[in-house]
Amino acid sequence: MAEFNDMQQLKRRFFAMRNGALAEQMRRQGAPYSIIFGLNLPQLAEISREIEPSADFAERLWANDSTRESLLLAPMIYPKGEMTLPVSLRWATSCPTAEVADILCHRLLRHLSFANEIVDALADAERNLDRYLSLRLRLNLFPARLDEAKAAAEAELSRDCPLTRNLSRQILDEIEFLSE
Repeated sequence: MAEFNDMQQLKRRFFAMRNGALAEQMRRQGAPYSIIFGLNLPQLAEISREIEPSADFAERLWANDSTRESLLLAPMIYPKGEMTLPVSLRWATSCPTAEVADILCHRLLRHLSFANEIVDALADAERNLDRYLSLRLRLNLFPARLDEAKAAAEAELSRDCPLTRNLSRQILDEIEFLSE
């Protein structure tokens, strides 16, 4: 019987759990990946619990940017104590989609002691997705720095960017709710 390395074993697991209908729907909607297995987040979280946290394996998954599930799983297995600001910024600025940015923020970046530095570094970025990630991370860090979050969300709304519009409104709604 053939021996498979950790990446091959993982890809075989993805293949066994694939959802072809969801993968096809994502392709039709313009997902930028050449490989989509169609796994959902609970499935990926289950897989992540079975993988020993590893910066090396997470980096290899992140580098496998042709596969949606690799990019979503990478932040789930990166050891929080080993993440550095330069690596987190590299990952943040290389996110290909809002879905990946959401998972990166929720599963990894919000837990880092320097999360606010990431927010600040990307707040005025030229790339829409970088600003989206900054806003998303702000939301994950609530209720910290509410005045700054409000100013950032209002500024982003004035840009009228389709990618960040709803998230900016969500931040403003959350701030209003917290202020009541």
